[in-house]
Amino acid sequence: MEILWVLMALVMLGFVLLPFLRRRRGMIEQVPAGHPDAADPADYGFVRTEELDIRMPGPDQDLLDVLDVVQRTQDYRAAQQLLAGTEIEGELRWQRVQAFAGAAALELQQRPGGVAEAPGGQWLRVWRAEAPKDAGGAAVHAEFLVQQAWRTSTPGTDDFRIIMEEAKDACGQAALLSPGDPVPYIVELSVARGLHYAQSEFDQLWLRILDRAPAHMGAHLAALHYWCEKWHGSRELASSFAEAAAARAPQGSLLAAMPLFTVFEHLPEVNLVSGFYQSEVVTKAIHGALFAVHAARPDDPMLAHVRHLLIFFLVRGERWAEAMNQLIHVDGHVGALPWTLSADPAGEFAVYRALAVAGYEANGGSPATLPH
Repeated sequence: MEILWVLMALVMLGFVLLPFLRRRRGMIEQVPAGHPDAADPADYGFVRTEELDIRMPGPDQDLLDVLDVVQRTQDYRAAQQLLAGTEIEGELRWQRVQAFAGAAALELQQRPGGVAEAPGGQWLRVWRAEAPKDAGGAAVHAEFLVQQAWRTSTPGTDDFRIIMEEAKDACGQAALLSPGDPVPYIVELSVARGLHYAQSEFDQLWLRILDRAPAHMGAHLAALHYWCEKWHGSRELASSFAEAAAARAPQGSLLAAMPLFTVFEHLPEVNLVSGFYQSEVVTKAIHGALFAVHAARPDDPMLAHVRHLLIFFLVRGERWAEAMNQLIHVDGHVGALPWTLSADPAGEFAVYRALAVAGYEANGGSPATLPH
C-alpha cells in the first residue's frame, strides 16, 4: 500500500511540474540535463543568473557609475550633479530619483547604525543638511521616506501614517524648489495611495502632473495603482484610466502599453481558465504593448519596463519567438515588474527565460535563427 501511495504521488507531481518545463506538440515536456536537445540560455549569450542586475530595468551607466562613487565615498555630490544635469520633465529623472532613494533605503536596512556605527544612507542626510535648497536632494528624500514607509511599516498603522505624512510634507518642499518638475508630484502619488486620498484630492494631484508632463509613463504607472481594485478603485476604473491614456498617447509614446499593466494588476490569484493568456482581453493588451514597443524611441527609459512585462505574458501565452525577441533587448537587468515582486527577482526572471528558450527550440528555433 505504501508503494502505491508513492507511485500516485510521483504521478501527481509529474502533472504539476510538466507544464512548466518544455513545450512540444502543444504540451511542455522535460528534457534531461546534458541531453543534446536540452535548451541552454547561455547559447544565446544571456547573462548568468548570479550576474543579473536587480537594481534597474535596463542600462544606465551614468547612474551606475555615480551610485558606485556615492556608496563607496559616502559623498552625495556626484548624485547632486547627475540629477542637476537630468531633464526634469523626462522619465530618466524619475528613475534616477527612485534609484538613489532605493540605494539609501537599502543601505539603512543593511546598516541601521548603532553606538559605534553611523547608519547606512548617511550621505542622503548630509545632502539635505548641506544643500537644503537643492531640488534633486529634496526629491530623493521624499521618495526615500515613501519607500521607508512601505518597507518598514504596515499600511493603516500609526507608524505608516506618520512616515507618509512626513513624506507628503517633503513632496511639498521639493515641489516648491522646482516648480516645473513633475517628480515631487509623482512621488506624492504613492503617498495618496497610502493615506487614502479622496478621489477629488487625487484628481487635483493628477492634474498637476498632467500640466507638467502629460505623457509621462512612469507617472501613469504610479497613478494606476490608486485606481486598481486592491487599493481605491476597481477593475473597471483602472481599465478606463489605462484605455484613456492609451487613446491619447502621442506618436512614439509607450502609453499604448498601459492596458497590459492593468491586466497584470488584476490577474487572478489562481487561474483555473484554460487559455486565459490567449484570451481576447490579454491578446489585445499584448498587441497594444507590442505596438508601443515598436513605435517607441530605442532610448526611451521606460521601454525596458514594457519589455519585461511582455516577456511575462508572452511566455505564459506560449508565444516563444516573440518572448525571445524581447529578451535579447533587456537581458542582464531585472529591476522591473513582474520580477521585483519576487523575493528572488533574478531567479524568477531566469525561470521565464529558460522557458522561453526551451519553447523556442522545441518549435525549431536556435541561436542562429534569432534576430539581434
